[in-house]
Amino acid sequence: MPDYGHEILFGTFLTPDAHNPDQVVALAELTEAAGLDLTSFQDHPYNAEFLDTWTLLSWVAARTERLRISGNVLSLPLRPPAVLARAAASLDRLSHGRFELGLGAGAFWDGIEGMGARRLTPGQGVEALREAVDVLRGVWDVSAPGPLRQDGTYYPTPGTQRGPEPAHEIDIWLGAYQPKMLALTGQKANGWLPTLEYLRSPDRVTANRLIDEAAVAAGRDPREIRRLLNLFTVDVSSRNRGFLQGPAEQWVEQLLPMVLEEGFTTFLIGRDDPRLIQTLGQEIAPALREAVARERAAGTPGTGPVRSVAALAERHPGLDYDALPQSLAARSVEPGDPEYDGVRHSYSWPGAPALVIRPQAVAEVIDAVSYARTQNVPLSVRSGGHGISGRSTNDGGVVIDMSLMNKVEVLDRATRRIRLETGARWGHVAQALAPYGLAMSSGDYGDVGVGGLATTGGIGYLARKHGLTIDHVVAAEIVTADGRLLRVDDEHHPDLFWAVRGAGGNVGVVTAIEMEADEVDNVVYAQLVADATDTAGLLRRWGQLVEEAPRDLTSFLSLFPGRRGDPPTAQVTLVFAGDDIEAARSALSPFLEIGPILDQQAQLVPYPAIVAPPGNRHRGQGLNDTRSGLLHHITPEAADRMATMMDSGDVMIMQVRSVGAAVNDVAGDATAYPHRTQNFSVIAATVPDRRAHLDKLWTELYPHLDGLYLSFESDTDPDRLLDAWPEPTLTRLRAIKATYDPDNIFNRNFPIPPAGDTEDEAVANS
Repeated sequence: MPDYGHEILFGTFLTPDAHNPDQVVALAELTEAAGLDLTSFQDHPYNAEFLDTWTLLSWVAARTERLRISGNVLSLPLRPPAVLARAAASLDRLSHGRFELGLGAGAFWDGIEGMGARRLTPGQGVEALREAVDVLRGVWDVSAPGPLRQDGTYYPTPGTQRGPEPAHEIDIWLGAYQPKMLALTGQKANGWLPTLEYLRSPDRVTANRLIDEAAVAAGRDPREIRRLLNLFTVDVSSRNRGFLQGPAEQWVEQLLPMVLEEGFTTFLIGRDDPRLIQTLGQEIAPALREAVARERAAGTPGTGPVRSVAALAERHPGLDYDALPQSLAARSVEPGDPEYDGVRHSYSWPGAPALVIRPQAVAEVIDAVSYARTQNVPLSVRSGGHGISGRSTNDGGVVIDMSLMNKVEVLDRATRRIRLETGARWGHVAQALAPYGLAMSSGDYGDVGVGGLATTGGIGYLARKHGLTIDHVVAAEIVTADGRLLRVDDEHHPDLFWAVRGAGGNVGVVTAIEMEADEVDNVVYAQLVADATDTAGLLRRWGQLVEEAPRDLTSFLSLFPGRRGDPPTAQVTLVFAGDDIEAARSALSPFLEIGPILDQQAQLVPYPAIVAPPGNRHRGQGLNDTRSGLLHHITPEAADRMATMMDSGDVMIMQVRSVGAAVNDVAGDATAYPHRTQNFSVIAATVPDRRAHLDKLWTELYPHLDGLYLSFESDTDPDRLLDAWPEPTLTRLRAIKATYDPDNIFNRNFPIPPAGDTEDEAVANS
């Protein structure tokens, strides 16, 4: 049999010993620490000597961070599929996509029947399993209309709600030996999970052939099915006693033909032996992976996991999928893939990209950029994917999704030096820094990604005290358009370092940043709800109070139009950056006079509590037509124009954020964010059918504005370039673009034309 090309995985098959539960969990933790990929447990609920497998899986998932978990195999007759589907999806979500479903038709029927389940013949067991697989996938398919309804002899489902949706596409691996079960594996499963010691008839070659034939007959490619293998009679302490009973080099020699000739790519060791687990992770696994990679590179068949015919039919004609580097094959999501709906949209904008690449390492980012620049399609780079401006997804293009590169590190507590990978979310950053008494001002929403905000500006709840997020960046690691990885700071590529802080999305893919965090523990967090019938007056009073407030206080004001006879309302958020209650009360109290107060609350809370990441699904559900501007002061004229906008009913929300103070301590030419004299940032948002009305209203406010905040502006008209980067900033950015991105590969984050691009000279100089 050929090499089916899957990634080589190693793991353990541990005994769920009820007499030594701590030892079982410790072995699972050792499995992860040794660098292995997966741990699994046998499932015999009728055996009083064993822990309940599902409870054990949940416990181990909570005690580990990276390790995949699975039953090996779960007894279907004792776990009804509709209930099992919800349990599996729940555990997958709680473990962030680390659960796989090893499933069996049933064995040890005396025990199963003794617990009240129906005894089945082998043929009945196969048909019951066939029905169960359809129920499982039906419950997980939340995109299908209506409840799941399925006829069946063994598992009829007259009508059940679908969901929850798993965090990733859960693989279904079947423990199969006989021809009918092997055929079912080829028809419906993601993997075949036998035990070597039980493979008597049919043998491995015949079994693989039966699976492949059934897959082809069902319209599938056999390479869609992973081949896993449990191994029990193994040892590393002896010398050449037999198959897999010898040193690491003997294991590699004996496993290599099983990969290349029989297609097995996942090996699970059924020995509760710490030394064997460590040797497997530290010596055998890396050596076998190296040997397999060498053979594959030399021409051994095996192109990696493949997509079904139905999935291939969903590909976009404008993209050369075959040119995708092999290093990215397992990191890419196409329109026909089950994971596609989870990665196609941003929070605010719907999207239909031709390909989403999800790198886990810098080398993969380099490969992704090199590939994308060969394709004549849009390229978007996404960190968290909140995406108010709409630049983190596209239609028909490539998205480089950085969310899997999300490490947060405190490099040096004494100097407050931290390192963040750009796929991390700010809520997680806040949680990671809190034990050190540190925090970063980073917007108002913990689900926002590090990369987008930390390369644009970062107007957060601590802005007036601690400045913009970009003002704390001391170094960055960036992949440029020509595929180089550069570390930039004040001494290395200082021009690029300058550009990263304010226009980073225009000059490359920032993979990590180093920052100096602030000493922040608890803060006073207050919210007011006010009647905004006198919208202009409320805005003026709030703006004046903000400018008069101590720097410790930062405030955001959100206006909502009246509905169904209710007056318009204002929600005011106030954050005092410290735990001095009396000072906070003195700073907050004047805001009670901005207008009729309908509700109020204030509390002393840890900073992470106010930016906790909600973990929202991204379905393009936000208001995606937005306009952004900056104000020096909320003058009566500006307040009147903003009030007119809210009275029109064409604006769904208007938000004003306070900046100034520490933000304006930084020189205007110190970073590519030049707006260092304004005190307020304004955003207005509406729905698409009212965009024209918003534009007309915004035109009336525009003369009172000076500049814009890039991440809040969805209009990328080149005429607005000088609002984002007034001269001489724009000319300097164009020169840097000409050096690092002369072909304008990174053109989604406002299309800055490189210097020398004569076609755009007139626009840039207008």
